[in-house]
Amino acid sequence: MKQILLLGGTGFVGAHVCEKAGQLQCRLTLATRRLENAKPMQSLPWVDPVAVDVHDEAALTRLVRGHDAVLNLVAILHGDAAAFTKVHVDLPAKLLRACAAGGVRRLVHISALGAAADAPSMYQRSKAQAEALLRASDLDLTILRPSVLFGAGDRFLNLFAKLQAFAPFVPLAGARTRFQPVWVEDVAQAIVNALRAGSATGRSRGPVLEACGPELFTLRELVQIAGRLSGHPRPVFALPTALGRLQALLMEFGPGQPLMSRDNLEAMQTDNVASGALPGLEALGVQVSALSAIAPTYLQPAQADVHLARRRIAGRF
Repeated sequence: MKQILLLGGTGFVGAHVCEKAGQLQCRLTLATRRLENAKPMQSLPWVDPVAVDVHDEAALTRLVRGHDAVLNLVAILHGDAAAFTKVHVDLPAKLLRACAAGGVRRLVHISALGAAADAPSMYQRSKAQAEALLRASDLDLTILRPSVLFGAGDRFLNLFAKLQAFAPFVPLAGARTRFQPVWVEDVAQAIVNALRAGSATGRSRGPVLEACGPELFTLRELVQIAGRLSGHPRPVFALPTALGRLQALLMEFGPGQPLMSRDNLEAMQTDNVASGALPGLEALGVQVSALSAIAPTYLQPAQADVHLARRRIAGRF
């Protein structure tokens, strides 16, 4: 394998994949809408950033041609039905046609744990639609379904830690939902291993794997861990369903990416844990790491940040 195309490579997982792709001893074409988004990866000698709109099918078809494999990491966590369809369903359909036109047979696709046609959230249902499209093709395919990802720079434990830097307590929707968090480094390594080895079973229609860590936590426990490790634990109060929906609605209209949306809350109607019916990352040669071992290495007390956050909040009132 000499040339791999990476879609969605400037995000959280993509940055780690770019770093580990040096193991493959090949060229990695990093597709991005704006080249400035790829600046952190431009120092890697095997990465070739290219500015392109991957939703433009003609441009995508030209881009795919000449590659030996494609890795699709493009995803959104928040949006309406149209947005989820555009990103999670229409783009994979375009990618299938582009691969057929360019003679590309190998595809690694990142889905989501809980993806199912009858799942409670739009996010999960759209992920399931994409899986169905891809699995109906004749591609050499590997699909990974990660649980919630954690690691240095994540927008998960770090957000809960920052929230507790200034909040006297944490009102929490979905507090009892269980998760099986997976370290981003483990997922990135699994992706690289999948690209290097082909589908884990050697079949033309490769497997679906569940990317989960070895530990289970409720959302309340994860918030408490983030607070404790960052040096400012706060009481966590579970919200009843009606108040949880109101909280999610208000967060949707806040500035920036919301911590939680109503669709996220729908997803938390069911636990986000491995089914046990599908192989895990061990099938790709990865021994998964525990959150309890990794989180303390990057979630540490930072009193200067705490004081700054408090001053900013006080200045608004």
